[in-house]
Amino acid sequence: MKYVIKMLLLTVAILLITSCNENNKDNSATSSEFKVPVEYYTLDNGLKVILSPDQTSPTAIVAVYYNIGFRIEPKDRTGFAHLFEHMMFQGSNNLGKMEFIKLVQENGGVLNGSTRFDFTNYFEIVPSHKLETMLWAEADRMRGLDITQDNLTNQQGVVKNEVKVNVLNQPYGGFPWLDMPQYANSNWYNAHNFYGDLEDLDAANLEDVASFFKTYYAPNNAAISVVGDFEIEETKKWIQKYFGDIPASELPPQPDISEPKQTEEKEFVKDDPLANKPAIALAYHMPERNTPEYYAMGLLDQILVQGDNSLLAQKLEKEKGFTSNVSGGINYLGNMFNYKGPMIWMYDLKYDTQTSREDILASIDEVMNDLKTSVNQEMIDKAIIKIRSKLYDDIGGTFGLGRADLLCSFALFDDDPARINSLEEEFKKITPEMVKKTIDEYLVKTNRTILTVNPLLANNEKTQS
Repeated sequence: MKYVIKMLLLTVAILLITSCNENNKDNSATSSEFKVPVEYYTLDNGLKVILSPDQTSPTAIVAVYYNIGFRIEPKDRTGFAHLFEHMMFQGSNNLGKMEFIKLVQENGGVLNGSTRFDFTNYFEIVPSHKLETMLWAEADRMRGLDITQDNLTNQQGVVKNEVKVNVLNQPYGGFPWLDMPQYANSNWYNAHNFYGDLEDLDAANLEDVASFFKTYYAPNNAAISVVGDFEIEETKKWIQKYFGDIPASELPPQPDISEPKQTEEKEFVKDDPLANKPAIALAYHMPERNTPEYYAMGLLDQILVQGDNSLLAQKLEKEKGFTSNVSGGINYLGNMFNYKGPMIWMYDLKYDTQTSREDILASIDEVMNDLKTSVNQEMIDKAIIKIRSKLYDDIGGTFGLGRADLLCSFALFDDDPARINSLEEEFKKITPEMVKKTIDEYLVKTNRTILTVNPLLANNEKTQS
């Protein structure tokens, strides 16, 4: 009961603070520019540190990002990066099994972790006076995990059940976020089942875990951001105290994760015994990060699939009535900023069995062909407004968790967390000519992969009726 009351009080606090944040946002709507405070430095052991104070609420976020995601996990150990994420909660030098979680919750905080293409992250949101405690706890598990066979066996079972619940025993399980990279990409590092094959998960052993931790969970392969209500100099002292003497590791050479250019359209069908409707996803390989074409694709994402006024939503939902929802974006496991390697832009929809797949593709092609001649500055300006709104929501939402995410991502991938303040300007540089050039180079059929779900459940129901 005490725990329930605490969570209710925390929820009320979140709602009140969110309301205040929204009011502040409205009051500053006339401001043409918002700058995120960024103080960036590196400890002697290689740990990248980003501090971003914000006194909006009496809370603090500690986010630790390790430069290891499932993209470069060991071959024959698919799902290992995700498995290891779970291991990080199984105990460390001074905190026993699950005590890390208990420590955060009993101090009025929330926490989570996740594995993405190019990083694994952990974060805590706590009352600001508990910041030092969270820094100590994160340093404690970076310094050393409690790696035992019991913990490994336990978490192998947890992850295997997660795969069964979220993928194998779900209608549209893994569609398209898990499936499409395996079809659209050809380099194993980008194209393997990163959630994990059950046999590979079973094959992981203590030697694998110990080696993985020693290699990748080291300060010189990590970034830590602190966002919220704190004093910079005091926090610097705490970070040096708890993280400063953790030894660096010898990092192995990065594997080649480049993706060869796609030269012809690819089509695949996935049978789904649990699905009651067909579904379709279309994916295009993205331009290289931070290029003009990359930012142009960000604008095209807004124009084509983001929001009710997007061209594909207008055509497929409003005009044709083929579906009730077209969803999509750049990087289904994050956003267009928090990844490093090759990426796809993708959108998907479910539709009735009476609807023709060919009609859907014909309507999509109509939108894409019209777009080449209709792009103008007004369309780009509207897309920039949508991007700006989403970016500011991310930066300010959930006590600044989106800010912590971008700061760590830009530190790891670009050695430049202050890049967070130049994103809007990069989009404003894009001209209609650059958008058209990007359409001609990337939104073409030779760069397209189509994945269709064949709903076996619906087919069986038809046969029985």
